[in-house]
Amino acid sequence: MFALNFMRYAFEAGTIVAILCGAMGVFVAARRLPFMTHTLSEIGFSGASFGVWIGLSPLQGMMIFTILSALAADRLGLGDNHNETSDAVISAVSAFFMGLGVLFLSLSSQNSSYATSILFGSIVGISQENVTQIVIVSLIVLLSLGLIYRRLKFDSFDATGAEIEHVSSHWITLIFLVMVALSVSVAAQIVGALLIFVLLTLPSASAQPFCRSVSSLILLSIVLALIGTWGGLYLGYLTNLPVTFFIATIETVFYLIAAVYRRTITA
Repeated sequence: MFALNFMRYAFEAGTIVAILCGAMGVFVAARRLPFMTHTLSEIGFSGASFGVWIGLSPLQGMMIFTILSALAADRLGLGDNHNETSDAVISAVSAFFMGLGVLFLSLSSQNSSYATSILFGSIVGISQENVTQIVIVSLIVLLSLGLIYRRLKFDSFDATGAEIEHVSSHWITLIFLVMVALSVSVAAQIVGALLIFVLLTLPSASAQPFCRSVSSLILLSIVLALIGTWGGLYLGYLTNLPVTFFIATIETVFYLIAAVYRRTITA
């Protein structure tokens, strides 16, 4: 399997993205931003389509659109967990950008199969150049996460601790939204724009019932994301079926096991 270049590239990209999503997903869940993440993925679809239209790579187009959207969301207060009107606004924005993505694709010279790869991922088609871009972006986000980890943890899990540490909630939210935007852009290269939830939310949600600290939650979330990604790649290689299907199935099984365990311990 590893004698094939495209499989080596897929495992390299999948590994770094799984680590990134496993770590970031913990804070996405804690800050109640899964819906925002899903919207950024749909904005990313329009960005990828725009990139293809003007001659950029899908990843570059995604990063441009998602980062600008993250900055706009911060200005509008849509990254605030307590903003009750944000879901309605996000829904409207999401619908608009999906339509915009379809428009950009129709204006470009690419066929419908290219749209499918953007929406649902095409990890086995990743090149060495794609791997390099994904690794660089992922490492930037992980390094940023390490630098603000203590403050982000307090702001996400411990409001009292955040006050004691004099954490600026606004700046933490802004930085985190940009980090989520970059994470969405690289994760979409693996599972596609429509299935971002698979890697950015399910591993962390599955890990929650089994962990009692943030660090253990991050570690288990990363492990579950890695197992899903590696397992999906291996099964995709064996069966020649879509890798994304297997990744989604494995992570869903983990989530169902966690849900049963949670019901058992609370019964």
